Amino acid sequence: MEELIISGTPKTPSVKTDSNQGLLEITGRSNPENTIEVFKPIVNWVEEYAQNPGEKTTVNIQLEHFNTSSSKSLIGILKRFEAIKKEGRDVIINWHYEADDEDILEAGENFESVIEIPFKMIPVS
Repeated sequence: MEELIISGTPKTPSVKTDSNQGLLEITGRSNPENTIEVFKPIVNWVEEYAQNPGEKTTVNIQLEHFNTSSSKSLIGILKRFEAIKKEGRDVIINWHYEADDEDILEAGENFESVIEIPFKMIPVS
């Protein structure tokens, strides 16, 4: 399957995937004008990966800011990983946040309450 390497901009996140390692990384900021277009390649990759997921999948999210529509897209992506976990695969979600950024920590906790996968909250300095 084709991997994603998307460079971020001031309004869009960086994305890196590795299907052999079972890895999705989303970092930076996500405040795009057209969220659906920005997240479409990520959603497509996740859908393809879900057809034949690895035994272990790691999702690393480290966003310093994201808007409401990005939040909806992230939930959709995370729900797909939830389905992979329900199939008996190991799925790890690492939620990285600036150590002093209570808003991003709280957003991660809110996502975790909706997704049936425990998040590992990781403060970064």
